[in-house]
Amino acid sequence: MVPVTAASARSGEGFAEHPSAAPGKRPGSRVAAHRHGTWFLVLPALIPILLLSVGPLLYGIALAFTDSQAGRTEPTQWIGLLNFQDLLRDTLFWESFRIGLVWAVAVSVPQFLLALGLALLLNQNLRFRWLARVLAIVPWAMPEVVVGIMWRLVYHPDAGLLNETLGIHRDWLGSLSTALPAVVVVGIWASLPQVTVTLLAGLSHVPRELHEAAAMDGAGAWRRFRAVTWPAIRPIALAISALSFIWNVNSFALVYVLTGGGPGGRTRLPMLFAYEEAFRYGQFGYAAAMGCVLVAVVSILLAVHLVARLKGDDA
Repeated sequence: MVPVTAASARSGEGFAEHPSAAPGKRPGSRVAAHRHGTWFLVLPALIPILLLSVGPLLYGIALAFTDSQAGRTEPTQWIGLLNFQDLLRDTLFWESFRIGLVWAVAVSVPQFLLALGLALLLNQNLRFRWLARVLAIVPWAMPEVVVGIMWRLVYHPDAGLLNETLGIHRDWLGSLSTALPAVVVVGIWASLPQVTVTLLAGLSHVPRELHEAAAMDGAGAWRRFRAVTWPAIRPIALAISALSFIWNVNSFALVYVLTGGGPGGRTRLPMLFAYEEAFRYGQFGYAAAMGCVLVAVVSILLAVHLVARLKGDDA
């Protein structure tokens, strides 16, 4: 046995090699092997994303710079920014863009406020709370097409539940003044559960001891909400509100089933406009340019949200 002296300790003599260090292999090789193994595990999830999301997105961006049309016998040609130049002068598209922003704000803001109140209520120790939570997520479990058909029956001018209840005869979805508000109500109802469930998950992690301590100090319900509840759920609330706004900007199926963009284009959202250009009029290149503009807008909104989140985390 080699005696361990101060000199040998400094030089590393007298100490056995670490048992985990395999002879002939450097630590860097093990790290590289671990990285290769991680990529191998990620590939099954990455390949469908590349094929079904990234691939069509890149193809759509490339299509926006061509004159691709349905039923065209000549080969598709590269036309550069011509589609985007035409889009800048298309007043109908920008009107649909304005309607889309009005729709997104009109749905997202009341939806968040209602979801927050419902989440606070469902977070209380109420009787049959479990049943109320189950019923609250029922609209979330229904496909948007089914929701649209159901609400068309509710708004039916002759035998609809709403007109029967109010004792009036009105075409809610066919009137220029009521079509968009009627669709907004459906949008709020359909997306309310996902915001509620997200906020409820955040509320469940707020320690009740903080509320009890604030109540013992004489703080009322509103003061406890401002001092205890809101700071705890603020990151979740900002995230779900931003995502909800982005989802509403990209809405298609619900409004398509309810009104198809009518009457008179009063509910023609940007996605509906792009769909009509592509599959009704066959202007694939022009519709792809619209899609690129929408992707750019959503990306900017997402970037602003992420920057605000990072600044809030630093603060």
